[in-house]
Amino acid sequence: MSKSVTSLPKKIRTIPSNCIASGNCTLVAPELFGQDDKGVVVARVTRLSASQLGAARNAAAACPVAAIELVDDVGTEG
Repeated sequence: MSKSVTSLPKKIRTIPSNCIASGNCTLVAPELFGQDDKGVVVARVTRLSASQLGAARNAAAACPVAAIELVDDVGTEG
């Protein structure tokens, strides 16, 4: 039996070209997100544990320009 899409583990995908360096992600989930020397979002982790998922969702929702996506981790790199 295969996993349903909604139950797949998640990973963080950042879109640096969208980032405006608001810092909301680092305020909401500093354990998951940082900023480079220009203030652009950097993921501190890629694959999320179940306990990190809520914070990651909150950080993605707090981003004013959708520079953070949570995508299904189907076991491929990318």
